Amino acid sequence: MARANDNRAPDVLVLDRPERQTLPVVVSSPHSGRRYGGAFMAASRLDRLAIRRSEDAFVDELIRGVKGLGASSVHALFPRAYLDVNREPYELDPAMFDAPLPRWVNSRSPRVKAGLGTIPRVVAGGAEIYRGKLPPSEAERRIGRCYAPYHDVLVDLVRSTRATFGAVCLIDCHSMPSTGADGGRQKADAVIGDRFGASCDRSIATTAAEALRDHGLAVRRNDPYPGGFITEHYGRPDQAAHAVQLELNRGLYMNERTMRRAAGMTAARTALEAAVLAIADAVLAVAAPASAAE
Repeated sequence: MARANDNRAPDVLVLDRPERQTLPVVVSSPHSGRRYGGAFMAASRLDRLAIRRSEDAFVDELIRGVKGLGASSVHALFPRAYLDVNREPYELDPAMFDAPLPRWVNSRSPRVKAGLGTIPRVVAGGAEIYRGKLPPSEAERRIGRCYAPYHDVLVDLVRSTRATFGAVCLIDCHSMPSTGADGGRQKADAVIGDRFGASCDRSIATTAAEALRDHGLAVRRNDPYPGGFITEHYGRPDQAAHAVQLELNRGLYMNERTMRRAAGMTAARTALEAAVLAIADAVLAVAAPASAAE
């Protein structure tokens, strides 16, 4: 796959590096992109507000300050409804395409069956995105143009950060609706996902949850979001590479009906930055015994 860096793929992603990285964390926002191109909208049956139902609106703005803390970040400019990098590269629904897909495509995952594969069929809530079928070449084009550069950046950031500090934690930032199906319970303010302890040292997820609670947020672990492909794929605690998924309740900082910022933006940003700093300290604490043993 083509490599991406600070000067490449400027219409696909934003890579924000501090002059000197001082924290052993990488922050990612894969679903906050809001560049809905004319061709994509022409192919969609949804209007410009309905198409945004899957978008983690403004999460890119919530993570903007981590550069000043000493961490690197990356966020997508393309929308999740167009292509979802928090999936395997080829989780595709054959019914969406006007010709057969290669046999090795993963067409049977639960995400594909829900219409939420690498090329989503529906937005959150279940509304169909497309008027007609797509050619398989369109999937290849989007994966090559958007998916590959985003993951190349993540790979580079995770490797370089681990090399510098001896360990790294990838913090994958998302947002969740304030209402909806959640076992009939009140939505939490934040959910920390660590694949039930598989993607990071448990002390890192615990520290993140404590930092958010210190800012008055109600926090759950892995319920109902244990982490997606990014958390699972990059979380390798046995290789000093940790990953957590951080979900924030959209009601904290935006009007979900109008998709506009609300007064809580500053407070949400402050809480998120506190979690980033706490995670960084926890990563260094986990790395220190390993370094001493060597």
